[in-house]
Amino acid sequence: MRLRFLLRPGWLALTVVVFTFAVCCYTLLAPWQFRRDAEQEAQNNALTASFTAQPAPVAQLMPAGTTPDQQTEWHLVSITGTYLPSAEVVARLRTVQGEAAFEVLTPLRAADGTVYLIDRGYVRLDDQSGVLPYAAAPGGQVTVVARVRSDEVDPKHRDAFSDASTKGKLQSYTVDSQVVARSSGLKIRTGYFQLDQNQPGVLGALPLPQLDSGPFFSYALQWLAFGSMAILGWLYFTIRELKPGGALTTEKPERTRRKSVAEMLAEDEEEFTPSA
Repeated sequence: MRLRFLLRPGWLALTVVVFTFAVCCYTLLAPWQFRRDAEQEAQNNALTASFTAQPAPVAQLMPAGTTPDQQTEWHLVSITGTYLPSAEVVARLRTVQGEAAFEVLTPLRAADGTVYLIDRGYVRLDDQSGVLPYAAAPGGQVTVVARVRSDEVDPKHRDAFSDASTKGKLQSYTVDSQVVARSSGLKIRTGYFQLDQNQPGVLGALPLPQLDSGPFFSYALQWLAFGSMAILGWLYFTIRELKPGGALTTEKPERTRRKSVAEMLAEDEEEFTPSA
């Protein structure tokens, strides 16, 4: 039977590879890009809305017990409280507008006792890759307007530490409220709040993401196309092998024996010899 070639080890291996790749395209790679496209759209919508919306009191937008999510991230909130500079941490290995920087994270205690982590912005590095001197957070009660942000995640779960590069200040690998909470002993609300320009305590205000839809949707369509092409290619070669003369066929085609020169001369002589 011609279908017997489907059970050959080489063909079985090819089939497994093709269909595994196609399944990954349909169930992992394309959905992953669709999710990234949805996240980018949600971020763009939140940023667009924040350009015209008035800052909401933080307790109104994010009641106690809630954490930043796609519905609240990037929205503007107002917080009134007092900075706690003794618990300050700087985040290392940051890149702002293509250049290395540190971000300064200072907790702020609100009037109701809730502690929020404020990202005061960035400072550049000195010649020894250490943090440049920067202005201390203002004393007394202040009201700041900041953008809601979700905590960054460190896969290694590293705590804050200090070395010479930050001149004795604690530093962290991520902007994470819980890292600062562990280093200071404070109970800090999950998430952090990024200062806009001209706010009390702001240093170099962090630039906002560009309102760009990104290539994620087209990438998702490409993965779907790749998966379909793999299956169609497998079907094409399968059909070709079912026809006579396939590369894997066991039927040997009949070979025509090549005539010798003597046989060719004899045939020519016979053709031109007149019959009696």
